[in-house]
Amino acid sequence: MASPRLRVRSVALTRLALMCVSLLSNSAAAVGNMNLNLYRRPNIVLILTDDLDSSMGGMIPLSKTRALIGDAGITFTNTFVASPLCCPSRASILTGKYPHNHHVINNTLEGNCSSQAWQKTQEPITFPALLQKYGYYQTFFAGKYLNEYGNKQAGGVEHVPPGWDYWFALERNSKYYNYTLSVNGKAERHGQNYSEDYLTDVLANISIDFLQYKSNYRPFFMMVSTPAPHSPWTAAPQYEGQFSSLKAPRDPNFNIHGKDKHWLIRQAKTPMTNSSVEFLDNAYRKRWRTLLSVDDLVEKVVKKLEVRGELENTYIIFTSDNGYHTGQFSLPMDKRQLYEFDIRVPLLVRGPNIKPNQTSPLLVANIDLGPTVLDMAGYDINKTQMDGMSFLPVMTGKANGSVWRTDFLVEYEGEGHNVSDPACPILGPGVSECFPDCVCEDSYNNTYACVRTLSQTANLQYCEFDDNEVFVEVYNLTGDPFQLTNIAKTIDQEVLERMNHRLMMLQSCSGQSCRTPGVYDSRFKFDPRLMFNSLNPHISRLRQTLK
Repeated sequence: MASPRLRVRSVALTRLALMCVSLLSNSAAAVGNMNLNLYRRPNIVLILTDDLDSSMGGMIPLSKTRALIGDAGITFTNTFVASPLCCPSRASILTGKYPHNHHVINNTLEGNCSSQAWQKTQEPITFPALLQKYGYYQTFFAGKYLNEYGNKQAGGVEHVPPGWDYWFALERNSKYYNYTLSVNGKAERHGQNYSEDYLTDVLANISIDFLQYKSNYRPFFMMVSTPAPHSPWTAAPQYEGQFSSLKAPRDPNFNIHGKDKHWLIRQAKTPMTNSSVEFLDNAYRKRWRTLLSVDDLVEKVVKKLEVRGELENTYIIFTSDNGYHTGQFSLPMDKRQLYEFDIRVPLLVRGPNIKPNQTSPLLVANIDLGPTVLDMAGYDINKTQMDGMSFLPVMTGKANGSVWRTDFLVEYEGEGHNVSDPACPILGPGVSECFPDCVCEDSYNNTYACVRTLSQTANLQYCEFDDNEVFVEVYNLTGDPFQLTNIAKTIDQEVLERMNHRLMMLQSCSGQSCRTPGVYDSRFKFDPRLMFNSLNPHISRLRQTLK
């Protein structure tokens, strides 16, 4: 009798094989209408991790990934997200838009995360939908989609977003065991047997099955979205003992008081208790352990493409939805903050015409992923309303770095509760994500927008909070890479006004207007009359705050 493992694999293979028969039939019927160039279009693989930082050593345990993708292609050293939280960031990846244009503001249904409004207005114009509809790509998704996907108030797991031929999506947020997958709209429940249910491995196996049984007559786009290294940080059994002596990095901003920062940072207790430090060190180890299975997944996908003779015609992109912190400014662990550790992510790409062993310091944002994938597929991105830019010319040596963007926008809308958190009643209502020692990671007025600038002459961050203070944080990361000193009250007033002006422009941008020259771009034109005439009350409040 076949083992349970083999029976599970047999069902999966049969299911995929049947779907491929249908797809082959469709392909054969349509082939007469397709240009022969279709068969030479590249395949594209996007591997998206969950909460993987680049500032805190997150890529170190991913040795296979670095060798198979980064060393074989290009590593971007300055990649950022438009919002440091899962659902808004993933929405930006899928749509190529800033949060103020796709309207996903947090991880809740009320915040538009996988809501019916999102499904109606944004899902039909995501880049996978365009790839499938206009690019003739066969499309495959496996893993975490959006945090509220599967919510019964928004269609449940029966809802399959437009643009996907194969759909193996996780219900709700990241887990490793005891979860439900939507398999093309039908619920498939998994338990806690490692060989059958460990999600990272399940995603690897499903992906390999797709590569084996897909149609060979059309190019493909495959997106694999892993749970790692998101909590609950459950490692595969063979990796549970790894990194036993590892501790979270003790960088200069570790376990210190953010005395000149927004009140949410100032409320953190410094120094942290010994129990808090032990907890975050343990979490840091567990995060790395979960990544070892991601490393295995990457290796399996690359080797399968190689065996099938498809590797050289396939772009492989590896990145994350946001960064993470463990003890910085005495915040135990989470994301959501404006600082480098939460907004920086890794980005590695290999593929046709990308020379190996490259690094690029150019400023890339996750809103650029959609335009880049469409550009890889030969789709005219000018036909879209995406805010991002294609960085394909950067990777193939056809871009002029002198006209590349020098800044981008970071947006976040804080979450809080209408009642006091039991872990921290002293702070009253309006906070969330609180730890037992009364340190809260989020609040309603942890709502901010930033301009992150990176050019040959400047490395700055300018942020404004939407609160009663109009609190401002400014950092010169050339001399202060760990963002220890807020220079908002000492920086030159003209620079402050220029950055404020640029922030307001980006917060109202859409499509092409989001790609206009930044403050430290020689093409930038600053007209203070425009700012003072239309936004005088705002500027007055800002100046009063900074006196």
